[in-house]
Amino acid sequence: MKRAVVIKNLLSTCAAAALVPVLVASSANAQESDTLSVPEQAADETATMDAVVVTGSRIRRSVAETSAPVTSIGDEVFAERGLVSAADALNQITSLVPQYNQAAGDGSSSGDGQQYAELFGLGAGRTLTLVNGRRFVTTSSGLGDAQVDANIIPTGLIDRIEVVQAGGAAVYGSDAIAGVVNYILRDDFEGVELDFQYGDTELNNYEQTSWRVTAGQNFDNDRGNVAINIEGSSTPLVRFSDFPTSNRSRITQGNPDDTGPNDGIPSLREVIPAYFWNFNGNGVVYSVPAPLEMFQTTLDGTPIQFAPDGSIISYDPGDVLGIPFAEGGQGTRYSDLAGLRTGVDRLSGNLIGHYDLTPGIRLNTELLYSKTDAESVPQGYARTVLNQTDPALGAILFTRSNPFLTDDAIASLSAASPSFAAGAPLWLSRNFYNDTFPSNVQKNETEVWRGLVGLEGDFDAADRNFYWTVSGSYAEVSGSQSVWDADIAKFNNAVRAVDDGAGNIVCAINADSDTTNDDPNCAPLNPFGAGNISEAASRYVSVMSGMDYKNKQFDFLATIGTEVYQLPAGAIDMVLAYEHRREEASFTPYEANQLGLLSGGTQEVPTSGDYNTNELSAEVLVPILGGDVTLPFAQALELNGTYRFVDNSIAGEESVWSVGTRWEVTDGVTIRATKSRNFRAPTLEQLFAPANTTISNAGNDPCDADRIDAGPNPSIRRANCEAEWAANPQYGDLASFQDPAENFSITSVAVGGNPELRNEVSDTVTYGIVFDHFLVPGLTLSADRIEIDLTDGLSAFTTEDFMAACYDSASPSDEVCSAFTRLQAADGTNPAGTVVTGRTTTFNAGQIIFKGEVYYANYDFDLDAVWNGAPGQMSFGLEATHVSELSTSVTGTTFNRSDNTVDDPDWTGRFNARYATGPLIVSYQLNYLDNVSAEQGATIENNPNPFIDSNITHDISAIYDFDNGLAIRAGITNFTDEQPSYPTLSYGDILGRRYFAGVNYKF
Repeated sequence: MKRAVVIKNLLSTCAAAALVPVLVASSANAQESDTLSVPEQAADETATMDAVVVTGSRIRRSVAETSAPVTSIGDEVFAERGLVSAADALNQITSLVPQYNQAAGDGSSSGDGQQYAELFGLGAGRTLTLVNGRRFVTTSSGLGDAQVDANIIPTGLIDRIEVVQAGGAAVYGSDAIAGVVNYILRDDFEGVELDFQYGDTELNNYEQTSWRVTAGQNFDNDRGNVAINIEGSSTPLVRFSDFPTSNRSRITQGNPDDTGPNDGIPSLREVIPAYFWNFNGNGVVYSVPAPLEMFQTTLDGTPIQFAPDGSIISYDPGDVLGIPFAEGGQGTRYSDLAGLRTGVDRLSGNLIGHYDLTPGIRLNTELLYSKTDAESVPQGYARTVLNQTDPALGAILFTRSNPFLTDDAIASLSAASPSFAAGAPLWLSRNFYNDTFPSNVQKNETEVWRGLVGLEGDFDAADRNFYWTVSGSYAEVSGSQSVWDADIAKFNNAVRAVDDGAGNIVCAINADSDTTNDDPNCAPLNPFGAGNISEAASRYVSVMSGMDYKNKQFDFLATIGTEVYQLPAGAIDMVLAYEHRREEASFTPYEANQLGLLSGGTQEVPTSGDYNTNELSAEVLVPILGGDVTLPFAQALELNGTYRFVDNSIAGEESVWSVGTRWEVTDGVTIRATKSRNFRAPTLEQLFAPANTTISNAGNDPCDADRIDAGPNPSIRRANCEAEWAANPQYGDLASFQDPAENFSITSVAVGGNPELRNEVSDTVTYGIVFDHFLVPGLTLSADRIEIDLTDGLSAFTTEDFMAACYDSASPSDEVCSAFTRLQAADGTNPAGTVVTGRTTTFNAGQIIFKGEVYYANYDFDLDAVWNGAPGQMSFGLEATHVSELSTSVTGTTFNRSDNTVDDPDWTGRFNARYATGPLIVSYQLNYLDNVSAEQGATIENNPNPFIDSNITHDISAIYDFDNGLAIRAGITNFTDEQPSYPTLSYGDILGRRYFAGVNYKF
């Protein structure tokens, strides 16, 4: 049977070092090797280089013959580096942005537990994920980007992970803009393998476990093979208080010592620890529900709060720095707003098999089930003086008639505020994170089912051999996101408690009523202090919020390839492909969300959508030189090209292409280059996101007097604003115009999808050089330049973005400028010209420019060659990614460069060393992040820490393989306990020094 086969023992020297992602690749090569336990296996002289289908192409070829930079990471890394998931493996590749499900420290969530491949910082939606070269169903929640969670990939069946760095849409279709990640699973597993691993930090606060059982068997005289894998892993939820670095509770605040823009003194200063002084978990008392110190209720000149038991005690707000922060004090610690890392429990079961129906036809099947449970801590529910837009959501009004107040509390409050004794109200400013709801943990659950059946084979016809594949897959994702929240109406009922005259505490109808509430289920809630809320009250006010979602995918793929013509340098190869894909997604908010029972009162609407796409592609490989046809400095020269036509039922038609070349200058020296046009279709969420209207501020108005001469094109901005004011003299004097919608919730904003979206497109160029065993046996070097220019980017536009795009453009479009409107006449509260309607949606306007390089080096040698008689083999590997420019623009007018910043460091590198002798393997890894700026334009004048130091961590591990199939392993990750570079939380390893130990048994 002539068919694509798995490479066995590829290039013995590379196989010996397969744990290093760069070792098998020389950037271009996507190679694999068997698991090694002794150096003799590495020296296997039977190593072969068969023709295979390499990621980035559907033409069978040698893995050394790709024109685009492709890197690969083998299955050995899981054992040798203590990795528990495919997501961990992706974090080993420097061109991929690390994904940790870690919060930034600004109160935002730590994530939903899913981890996606993201190349070069271009967004996870612009990296395509494949499994065995085929598309996989979207696992992300709702109708979001087409992303695939790496946690669902079965580590026990991974043969290798191949990464095409830049492009790939011509071969695979939408989303392959930054590149492609392809998980290649084993189809030849035999025997039984049991694996277990345990790990923890030095602080004993990040316990990780993983296990797997894999069994496989050949049958019917090796015509078939079937393998089953069941595995799971667990990583814990982590809070900011669990680690000293994250528990600093650091913010920056205006620096009173700053005297000007050129004095060398930062305009901001650090505050550690920072607290919200306006509220805490006991309840701070206010005389007026506004976040000013003068409105805090005081007793004997000292602010007061409730103690946990409901009594009145003094309150220390700390060193108040303004609204809402203080340094120190008894408020709510800033770092306690949300969890640090999401905990993830994953379970998967997989069956993969094949059977040779005839010598030329093979039947393949893949069955996958995965369940992922993630837990994170959101900000939670609070009723504080900081919320001024809606009294129903602000501080809680209470009077002395509230029966939950003790006599001592009433006496103290009356002494602090004599009017309280006469029945006047006070206000309680408090968070209810921990003692109001059954749980303060948000849960994200995802179940994935996928089945695939395929045929592949070859046949001879017309003096040619044709190789072909046909496959069909169906997959379904069922997910949910849920967290306990407050039913606002019920909460407001429950906190209005009264005595019914018989000594029973019951709910009042409203704050001024002494009659009982007519809701028979209402249970009065005691908001004073901590831990005093009854179970009945908790049940009454608590409501589950969130959503369910489903994603479905049907994919049919057929390919056929052959050598169409024989040239003197070799055969012209061609592959034709047809793909039909149908995607469906539905988004169903929970009942509380649909009814608008939660904060904000927005009624969310169930939404669903679908599209189908028919795609044709042709790929050709033309050898110009090679074999017996050579020239000086040209051992081989080939050209390849791919064209793809896409007909999307919603986004319309698109044509994309790629061309590439390989020039083998001499033995061991190859120059390669590609140029391609790639695209991403709008997602179902971007097209059909649920529509609703909210009242919020409009954002910065470019025509404000203090902004009209700013922006990327000040003269154009001023001219556009002046033209509009001239056409609308009722707006008044432009020189003094200030839009109140900047700071107050005035604007009616329509939120939803945009069915008029187009595909975003990118032009990509790569070129590089590879030295493979040139002059130095065992040494492989490669360097590739990558340039991506994306236009018509699918950007998340707010009203502020529409205004910027309208006024900063020399030729503003009606579509942009009509997305917002201004008040035509003063309404007694707001002046004419105030932005009163706006829009939040996705819009084709973004631009991204990426320029950078990827570098790889690998050197393998026997120690005996350099030190006579020394046993074993050494391997050294180096992988580095350099970002020279990453410019992004939402509107296409103002660009932000994030290269050489914490978000996108200019240099990221990993160095690996590996020593193998007999049954022992010892490996070492150094991880490097370059020194960078804190953010674009950071200087000592505007940032107390404008420059972030480089960060280097070290890992070491060892495996000992016994003769009876038992192997044990152990390692130390970050053994120098290097913390993230100050003051960041993510530029480095926040978990610190940690250990792992594992055991593997095969029989």
